[in-house]
Amino acid sequence: MMRLDSQEADTPLFGDDDDDATALKRKSKIKHPLATFLHLFFRTTATIVYLLCEILSSSFIFYMVTIILLLSCDFWTVKNVSGRLMVGLRWWNQVDDDGKSHWVFESRPATSKKVATNSESRIFWLGLVVCPVLWVIFVFSTLFSFNFKWLGVVIMGGALQWANLYGYVRCKVGGKTDLRRLATDYLGSQFFKRAMAKQQGP
Repeated sequence: MMRLDSQEADTPLFGDDDDDATALKRKSKIKHPLATFLHLFFRTTATIVYLLCEILSSSFIFYMVTIILLLSCDFWTVKNVSGRLMVGLRWWNQVDDDGKSHWVFESRPATSKKVATNSESRIFWLGLVVCPVLWVIFVFSTLFSFNFKWLGVVIMGGALQWANLYGYVRCKVGGKTDLRRLATDYLGSQFFKRAMAKQQGP
């Protein structure tokens, strides 16, 4: 059975071996242009190819393989490269000596000199949130249009996109945080604030 664990305190944090002097010398708002480009390139290209494939050609196999390759490249790039460089987050799964599977959600410490820029952070989260929503829309549009040959592709696209989104949200809020409890607490606090505002009103 899989367990959700945050990284142990004695495990070295990623990026400790990076050259701080090189990072500090960079004055550009986008410190990692290649990672930023790739963060958007694969997922945007996969979306465009899916939208235009039936207009450009009727070769289903070619476009299916192309979309799956783009989605796979996007998943690997976002999980292993852009998240680490652009916002200082990463997640992965590891199996211990007893054969138990652990999910690890790691974030760069607040004391680190490598602070993510606002531009990179906005681009990262915008791309991470918008694309999964689009693929969910594609799933429903495929079902409603009875275009079932694309159903496997859009489900795969949605699954890969949502996996990265879930992983990075867990990194952001903390590996041991229960997201369902967090959402419940937030809604409860909003309800309480509205109730208090009504009581204080005229």
